[in-house]
Amino acid sequence: MADEQALDEVVRFTSDLIRIDTTNRGGGDCQERPAAEYAAAALAEAGMEPILLERTKGRTNVVARLQGTDPSADALLVHGHLDVVPAEAADWSVHPFSGEIRDGVVWGRGAVDMKNMDAMILAVVRSWAREGVRPRRDVVIAFTADEEASAEDGSGFLADRHPHLFEGCTEGVSESGAFTFHDGSGRQIYPIAAGERGTGWMKLTARGRAGHGSKVNRENAVTRLAAAVARIGAHEWPLRLTPTVRAALTELAALYGIEPDLDDVDGLLEKLGPAAKLVESTVRNSANPTMLEAGYKVNVIPGEAAAYVDGRFLAGHEDEFRATLDELTGPDVDWTFHHREVALQAPVDAPTFLRMREAVEEFAPEGYTVPYCMSGGTDAKQFSRLGITGYGFAPLKLPEGFDYQALFHGVDERVPVEALHFGVRVLDRFLRTA
Repeated sequence: MADEQALDEVVRFTSDLIRIDTTNRGGGDCQERPAAEYAAAALAEAGMEPILLERTKGRTNVVARLQGTDPSADALLVHGHLDVVPAEAADWSVHPFSGEIRDGVVWGRGAVDMKNMDAMILAVVRSWAREGVRPRRDVVIAFTADEEASAEDGSGFLADRHPHLFEGCTEGVSESGAFTFHDGSGRQIYPIAAGERGTGWMKLTARGRAGHGSKVNRENAVTRLAAAVARIGAHEWPLRLTPTVRAALTELAALYGIEPDLDDVDGLLEKLGPAAKLVESTVRNSANPTMLEAGYKVNVIPGEAAAYVDGRFLAGHEDEFRATLDELTGPDVDWTFHHREVALQAPVDAPTFLRMREAVEEFAPEGYTVPYCMSGGTDAKQFSRLGITGYGFAPLKLPEGFDYQALFHGVDERVPVEALHFGVRVLDRFLRTA
C-alpha cells in the first residue's frame, strides 16, 4: 500500500501544480513547460528517466517508462494532461491559481481536471521507488499538453510522432472515472469509464446576398444561418445504445431492483432518479449550437454568417450523425468539422476493468462500481490511434453534496484532501495488480 509520505505528497503536488498557471485558451495560447518540468523532476527523483517532448515551443509533454516484472505482459499507459481551461478570478471564492488548502480542501483550477490525477500518479510511483516495488507489466507514464483544445501539441503529437515510446501498450487509464456519485438515497456509486462519445465540433457557414438593411432581401445569410441553428437546437436525436451504455443501464437497473427495459430507455431513466445523470447524455448523439458570427454594422446585411456547434456522436453512429447534420443545415448552409475525434468503446468484461473494480471496492466496500460512457472526450482518443484501449479511472471518494461533475470547467473547482488520499490508495492497488 502507498506509504504515508505518498499521502502528503499527493496533496502538495496537487497544490503546486495548480499554482503553475497552464491555462489553455486555444489557438496555441498556453505554456505547459513549467508544469512538465515540475512533473519530470518528481519522476527523476524517483529514479525514472523522463523525456520532455515538444511540437511547439513551450507546449511540453513528459513520457517515462517503468519496467515491470513480466516482460511478456502488455504494457499499460497511465496518462494525464497538464493544461487547464481558463478561470476568471473575480468569480471565484479563492484565486483559481492559488492552490490554497483550506479546511481539508485543495482549491484551484485543475483540482479535478486534472492535476489531482497527475499528482496521484507522481505520488504512487515515488512511493514505489521508496519501497522497491515494480508492477507486473510495464507502466508508461505520460503527462500531456493541449488536451483542453485540439491535442495537436499533446497526445496527438505523441501518437503521431513518437509512437515508439508506447510500444507494447494495449490499454490506458486516465481521467473521469471511479469518483463517488451520491444518488440521494444513501447509495454510493463509482462509475468507471469504458467509452467516450466522439467529438464533432462544427462550423456552419451561410452565404447570401449582401445589401442595405432597409431593403427586402430573400437571400439573407443571417436568416438562413439562424434557421439552421434553430433546427439543430430543436432536433430530437433518436436513442442509440452502445454496449457500454447497455451495460451501465443494466447494472444500474439491477442495483435499484428495476426491470432493465431497454425498449423504453426514457422510462427506465425516469425510474433511476438522480443516477440517470450517469447515462442520460450518452444514449443519443447530440449537437448544441454554441457560437455565432455575423455582420459588422446594424444597417448592413452581410453576405456571410457563421455558427459553431458542439456535436458528439456515439461509437458506430457517426455516419448517422453526418447525415442528420446534412438534413438539418439544408441547402443554404454548409458545414464542416472544425475539430473531429473518434468515439471510443472499451470492454467491461476485460481483466483490467475487473481489477479497477476490485481496487475501488477494497477501499470503498460500501460502494457500487458500474461502467459508464463519457459524454465528452479525453486524450484516450488520440492514443487509440496506437491501438490502446482507454478507460477513465481517476479514483476519488467524495462527500455527499460534492458535485464533482459540475466542477469540471466550473467556478470554485476544488478537491478534498481525503479524496486525494483515497485516490492514491486505489490507484496504487490497481497498478500493482494490473
